[in-house]
This record gives sequence, C-alpha cells and structure tokens, in this order.
Amino acid sequence: MAEIRNYTMNFGPQHPAAHGVLRLVLEMDGEVIQKADPHVGLLHRGTEKLAESKPFNQSIGYMDRLDYVSMMCNEHAYVMAIEKLLGIEAPLRAQYIRVMFDEITRILNHLMWLGAHGLDIGAMTVFLYCFREREDLMDCYEAVSGTRMHATYYRPGGVYRDLPGVMPKYQQSQWRSKKDADRLNERRSGGLIDFIADFVARFPACIDEYETLLTDNRIWKQRTVNIGVVTPERAMQLGFSGPMLRGSGIEWDLRKKQPYEVYEHMDFDIPVGVNGDCYDRYLVRIEELRQSTRIVGQCVEWLKDNPGPVMIDDRKIRPPRREEMKGDMESLIHHFKLMTEGYCVPQGEVYAAVEAPKGELGVYLVSDGANKPYRLKVRAPGFAHLASLNEMVQGHMLADVVAVIGTQDIVFGEIDR
Repeated sequence: MAEIRNYTMNFGPQHPAAHGVLRLVLEMDGEVIQKADPHVGLLHRGTEKLAESKPFNQSIGYMDRLDYVSMMCNEHAYVMAIEKLLGIEAPLRAQYIRVMFDEITRILNHLMWLGAHGLDIGAMTVFLYCFREREDLMDCYEAVSGTRMHATYYRPGGVYRDLPGVMPKYQQSQWRSKKDADRLNERRSGGLIDFIADFVARFPACIDEYETLLTDNRIWKQRTVNIGVVTPERAMQLGFSGPMLRGSGIEWDLRKKQPYEVYEHMDFDIPVGVNGDCYDRYLVRIEELRQSTRIVGQCVEWLKDNPGPVMIDDRKIRPPRREEMKGDMESLIHHFKLMTEGYCVPQGEVYAAVEAPKGELGVYLVSDGANKPYRLKVRAPGFAHLASLNEMVQGHMLADVVAVIGTQDIVFGEIDR
C-alpha cells in the first residue's frame, strides 16, 4: 500500500486573503494543517536604517508608511520619543487633538479590518458599509493635513496646524448632480470640529448595522467561534498586545496602564474577551469602535470650549510661520536651516510606546547628540502576532487559515519595516 505523505502548499503572496505580501508555506495532511511557516521580508524597505541618515524631523513621513492603515498612531510614538529626548511637552490643545486623531485612526483601522476580515470569510456587504464611514474619516485627515493617508500631521512639540474652520465641499460635476452635492455638503457647512461632532452622533447607529450583519449570523459564528484559540497565559508568553491580548481575557491597555497625553482625563472602558477565539477578538474590536467614538466625543467637547496654541513656542524646534518667512530674511534662513539640517537632540536613549490599533507600537530611539538618530528600532505589534500563526492554525482546516490571518489584523508595512 502506498505511503500517505503530507504535501506542502504555497498560500500567497498573491492570494487576496494574504493581505499583500505574506507567503505562507503550509504543510497539509489532506485538508488539515500540520504546520504553517510564514515567510516575511517581501515588503522590507529599510525604514529603520533610512531614518539614521535623515534629520529627526524628516523621518516623520516614514512612520506613516509603517502600519499604513493607522498612520497617525505610528507618528505619535516617534514624535513622543523625540519629545522625551528633547524634554519638551506639547501644549494641552495639541495633546487633545492628538488623542482625538489617535482614536479616529483606531476607528479607521478597525473599519478596514472589519471590512477585509468579513470579505475574506465571505461577508460582502459589511465591506461596503465600513468603507462608507471610512470615507468621512479620510476627509478629516485630508482637511487637517492635505493628504488622505500619509498625513505627517504630528510634529515634535505639537501638531502641524490647528483644526481648520472650513471643510472642503463637493462640487457639481458630470458625475454628481447639484442636488446630490448639496445633500453631501450639509454636514460640511461648519468647520472640521462640527463635522467630527456630526460623525460621532451618527456612528453608533452604523456600528449597530455591522453587528446586525455579523454578530448573530450563524455562518459568521461557524467560521469564527473556537477558531484560533489562544489561552491568556500563552498570549502573554507570545508577546501579544492590543485586541489580540484583550481577546484572550487580559485587561492590558497602555491608555489606562501607562497613560500618555490626556488619556487619564478620558472616560472609557476596556473591552475584554472570554474564550480567546476569533469571535471574541471580533467582539473586542467592535466594542473598541464604540469606546473610541466616546473618546472622540469628549475631545470634541473640550476642543470647542478651549482655543489655544497647538505648537510649542520654542523657535529652535518650531519653524517660523509662512507669513513671517515671506517678509523677513532671518525667518527665511531659520526655516531653511530647520528644514534641511533639523535640530540636535541631546544624547541618550528612550523608548516611547502608544496603544496603536493593533497593539503596543513602540519606538526605541538612541541619540548621540547629532541631528540624526544613531539608532531607531520600531517594536511592531503585528510581528509577535504573526509569529504565533503556526501555533494558532495547527489542526485547523485550510479555510480557517484565512480567518486566523484576518483576526490577527496583519499589515506588513510594520512587520517587514
């Protein structure tokens, strides 16, 4: 009788559920997975090395491109590290703006995750629903920085500029009638803060729509309940953080345990799972959408009542305003020197971490007193999660690999760096 042997199979990198550049070598026994070997490095761009050859303030844009669905949270960790070394603190209004945009970014990330995870498992409609709300938040990014994705909005000492008083409006065109344009512009009649307040008011009903589609859907539960179970002890040993750790029942969130900026003044809860399976992690992230909306609402209320500076008034760090630059030679020289040469950061090493949507994103920065980092290391949450993939899929069917990759919320920008 012929010997039955396992066979190996390539999953990705061109597979749509591999989310870009994951190559997974699966060892199969029929339909059951014996071993999964993730091959990474296909998106390695040398971000950490490139940062060593640029002044501190020129690497902020690189951070956006690490986890490219939660852009401002990456900037936040890097900017916080520089601020720690410089010994400066952003003005209070800037801190509230940062917290607000961190939570907007969390909502953006979780909407992308929910849409893609649903699509991977076979739920088409939820993808379209998520992107409907994502579009409004992308407009917030664009209003404040000029770009829909890679904002470079956070700067050492504050943020690039205050929240704009007007929102861009839709125009009548061959694709959009005047009636449609007017209907879309109703929410855009005020400034950005009013637009976000309107979003906060209507978003909880949208989350209810997502839940109606998925939470009690029996196909969704068959695909996620008891799939990829990780015990709390094992989750800690594997270095999990974020929703992956909280889904296993451990209440660990840097916003509560090591509060930064103004998180200690915010009123929000930390959702925690019970079983540590894909379904629990889904519920945790859905509840995070609701809690983030609460935080954004609190920031909006504070920002409406408290105008003020959004950038530190230290001229060694803050570039001159454009109006000064156009009329004053010294300001022009100062601006040129700041943008080309940057500023020297005191010698030392520092680690700054934020609770990014995927988990703890940390930046370890070493300075030798020059205007460039001596060493930059990014602690990406997705890296530890991907390392556990083999353990999570063993004994499951091939179709469950897709569910586990989805629940890990993997983005390769931060894993390969």
